[in-house]
Amino acid sequence: MSPAATGRAGVVVLSTLPGDAVERLRAEHDVRYRDEDSSVPPGELPMLLAGADAVVVTLSQRVDETFLDAVGPQLKVVANVAVGYDNVDVAACRERGVVVTNTPGVLTDATADIAFALVLMATRRLGEAEREVRTGRPWTWGIFHLIGVSVQGRTIGIIGSGAIGLATARRARAFGMDVLLSGRSAPDPGVVAELGARVVDLDTLLAESDVVSVHAPLGPQTRHLVDADALARMKPTAYLVNTARGPVVDEAALVAALEAGTIAGAGLDVYEDEPHVHPGLLTRDDVVLLPHVGSATIDTRTAMADLAADNVLAVLAGRDPLTPVRG
Repeated sequence: MSPAATGRAGVVVLSTLPGDAVERLRAEHDVRYRDEDSSVPPGELPMLLAGADAVVVTLSQRVDETFLDAVGPQLKVVANVAVGYDNVDVAACRERGVVVTNTPGVLTDATADIAFALVLMATRRLGEAEREVRTGRPWTWGIFHLIGVSVQGRTIGIIGSGAIGLATARRARAFGMDVLLSGRSAPDPGVVAELGARVVDLDTLLAESDVVSVHAPLGPQTRHLVDADALARMKPTAYLVNTARGPVVDEAALVAALEAGTIAGAGLDVYEDEPHVHPGLLTRDDVVLLPHVGSATIDTRTAMADLAADNVLAVLAGRDPLTPVRG
């Protein structure tokens, strides 16, 4: 599956993609398309990957030394259909001269929508309320029946003030919340002013926030960033929301904090060992659980697929990729 005399290269797409991304790749190159929305069994990888010049992967596929060995030395680009790239061994790719790309920007609003939806679901007990109705058991309106907490006038702390974190902050402001920002890099002062936000250190954010929303990328410095000590610094009335990556939060520590009443509740779209969820979370009414649907709109997923295809086409044509991973 190496370039032919016509200049067509070999492209492997390992998962079903929406829109016409695959057709656009086929118009210029020879495409091997695995039209299935699941991870590839390890035993099938060598046959699928051998000789490819470009591979399009999703979060469910780990790109490591074994993966790269299966493809071969002619590989030029791995296009990840996600903004995060913790499933890709970027250093190993770089050592082999393989470009890694991701899909930032196009999923910002969709993920921020889910982050703030989790804020509302957790604080207003909406998951618990929906489950109660579905039981079919009679219920009656009451002053204290499923009573929750208003977000207006309260403070949201955004851990990781990149595009998605700031988009979530804008939604929080629209609901009348005050905003605290904390992260490795300082946000644009104009955006801080627009939000009426304060940039603080992590300890201050944890101590003062009524909702802590996690948007930090996963890396060695952020793995278990929200651990038992961090949870202990939060208010007992506060809620934790995570739409970033599961391992940023120590899931066992979160379960212990909820059991002890250290915090009031949580809303999660990502988990440490997806698709597995800590059993201590599954039976709790003070936790909202979603199956990693932050970017799950047809518009967003199509834009992600399109950007991944554009990156592949650019690299195979000898141009710079649109959105290279530099980390």
